[in-house]
Amino acid sequence: MATHNTTFSDLVRLEQLRHIETGKAEALSYASIADMETHAVSDFNYPVFLKRLTTRARRLIQDNALATTLQYPQKLFIRASRISLISSAILGALAAGNAIGESSTLNIYWLLAVLLGFNLISIMLWVIGISFKSQGLSAGVVAQLACWLPYRHKEKESDTIALLAARGWWEANLTGTVGKWRISILTHQFWLTYLATGIVLLVLLMMAKQYDFIWGTTLLPESSLPELTQWLSKPMEFWGLVPPDSSQIAASRVSAIIQEQDAETRSAWAKFLLSALLLYGIAPRLILLLVSVLMLKLAEHRFKIDLYLPYYITLRQRLMAHQLESSVIDADPNIVVDKKITPRQVGQGILQNALAIGIELDDHIVWPDGMNCSKNVIDQASFSEAANIIQKSDSALLIGVAAHRLPDRGVQRTIRDLMTYTSGEVWLVLLRSRAAIPVADTRKLAWFRTAEACAIPAECVITQ
Repeated sequence: MATHNTTFSDLVRLEQLRHIETGKAEALSYASIADMETHAVSDFNYPVFLKRLTTRARRLIQDNALATTLQYPQKLFIRASRISLISSAILGALAAGNAIGESSTLNIYWLLAVLLGFNLISIMLWVIGISFKSQGLSAGVVAQLACWLPYRHKEKESDTIALLAARGWWEANLTGTVGKWRISILTHQFWLTYLATGIVLLVLLMMAKQYDFIWGTTLLPESSLPELTQWLSKPMEFWGLVPPDSSQIAASRVSAIIQEQDAETRSAWAKFLLSALLLYGIAPRLILLLVSVLMLKLAEHRFKIDLYLPYYITLRQRLMAHQLESSVIDADPNIVVDKKITPRQVGQGILQNALAIGIELDDHIVWPDGMNCSKNVIDQASFSEAANIIQKSDSALLIGVAAHRLPDRGVQRTIRDLMTYTSGEVWLVLLRSRAAIPVADTRKLAWFRTAEACAIPAECVITQ
């Protein structure tokens, strides 16, 4: 969520830097952030952390001249959006132009079909896609093409800094809730341009030349289209517009036209056509566009970076080290001089006075120096013993797990149950093995997600 002075654009830049530093950290210069000191805090504060992240990002961008590279994906998306809108304008002009016959006639229901029919189908698909969270239905082919076009070489090219920055921008802007509403805006803009171009062309043609309005059908009953006309005309009567009456509709049938239509009939059909396009085409799209814009602003305001990713875990420990404050509850009256305890920070080692409990650890697990495991939970009996030890202790609780193992629901349930026996701070320590078993980033991320599910703050997850 963009809080205080941190905007959505700042969060996007943070995500772009995350991709760049994860894939091309060796190509960056970190001289500008070498003087950033670790600040010890008693409680984690998200806005403060964002402020320090943005300060760090601003220095890195300036030191490595990344401003143009980070802005390029947005410019590319705007360019692709303009191409899609130009395409929609061309399609709208072609749709309106094809309704004009060689004998200066306008097929009224062909115009309604190609201009309103496709638009109505698109609105229905959009509503279904939004309701069932299916971006493929709500976005539309052209909108998805405009979003995919700037990143079509994503899998073919090597991971350059520019490509990593584009990938970060794409994930932040065009996926999830933000992406759903951003693509929806592009979809509505496409159809508004399509309809507006068709209407403008029709107005220009009718101003420059006289046209007769006709209609006809091969498969439908004779009364179906006149009934449709009367049904579409009902809302227009509230605005004082006079739609074609039954005699004018019947006289406009292709087989019934013997001579040119009178001015009154042409005027009635022209007003009906333009009113139908505005009322059933432009107006709904404008409303949906406004809703999408408001929802996009709300989604951007609520957007939050995933602090449980290893990249942000590391930065949290560097920029906002956690501080453990201790105080004397029952002081000895004979002690005159108070001894001041220096707060210990995450980056300086693990808590020395914490109670350590292991979960399903083997003999090859290495605990940090000076830390002794009080109990290793492997079954119900050992769990009960560990629970009694935790209840008798007032220290912070360290829960040690094997980092190379994949966390399952049983381990997650054990962590949650152990946490219920302590009122103090809980830390999750990812321990390594003497066998030097490699720990993949995906495995670490799985443990971070387990900590998140157990309500253990990300700054309380410690990796060796």
